[in-house]
Amino acid sequence: MKLLLASSSPRRIDLLKQAQFEVRVISPDCDEAIRRGETPRAMVRRLAYEKALVVANRVMEFHGDPARSESLVIAADTTVVEPGGGRCLGKPVDARDAERILSRIQGRTHEVLTGYCVLELKAGSVVRKLVRVVSSKVAIRSLSKGMIRAYVASGEPMDKAGAYAAQGFGMNFIASIRGSYTNVVGLPMCELLTDLEQTFGVTAPALGLSPARAQVRKRASSRPVARRSEAR
Repeated sequence: MKLLLASSSPRRIDLLKQAQFEVRVISPDCDEAIRRGETPRAMVRRLAYEKALVVANRVMEFHGDPARSESLVIAADTTVVEPGGGRCLGKPVDARDAERILSRIQGRTHEVLTGYCVLELKAGSVVRKLVRVVSSKVAIRSLSKGMIRAYVASGEPMDKAGAYAAQGFGMNFIASIRGSYTNVVGLPMCELLTDLEQTFGVTAPALGLSPARAQVRKRASSRPVARRSEAR
C-alpha cells in the first residue's frame, strides 16, 4: 500500500522517512486561515481533513495514477496556542512578528496541537477515515530581548508555528515537554504509527513485519519440521 503525504513540510517528511516509509509527497492547496469562532483544536482537525481530502480527490481524479488503486493519504496541521489566551500563534509574517510571538511564549507554558488525518483509498473511493488531535505542553525558559533578537536574526523562526524550531536551535529554549516531542515538531509519530497499525494494518518498516505478515510467519514457524531421515 502506497503512502501519500499531503504536506511539503521537511519535518514531516523526515519523520516518516525515519520510520523507513517510502512516501510520495503531494502538496495540498488549502486556505489555512482560522474561521470565526473556531477553536484551535477544531481548526487543526478541520484543516488536516481538508488537506487529506484535497490530495485524495486529486489522486482519484487522475485515472492514470498507479497509486489510485490502493493507498493511504496522510495530512496534518500544527498550531501553537498562546499561553492563557486560547489564540493560535501561527508562523510569523516578518522578523518583528517573530519577536512578538517569542516574547509571548518565553518564560511560560504553551500548548502545541497537531491534527492528523488518514484516508484509505481503494478503487477510486475513500473507504476509511481517521482524524485525531494530539496535544503537548511546552515550557519555554525566560529569554531576554537580546536573545530573542539574535534567534530571529538566525532565520530559523520564520517558517515555524510559534516562531521556534523544537528540532533546531530552538530546542535550547525548551525547559520541558509534557506529551509527544514529535507532535511539537509537526507529526505525533507514536500516535500515528499506532493508528496505522491498529486501524489500517500498516506497520512502519523500521518496526518490522505488519501484523498480518507476522501471523503468517508465526504459523509457519509453529509447523513441525521433518527430520532429515524422515524427509528422505
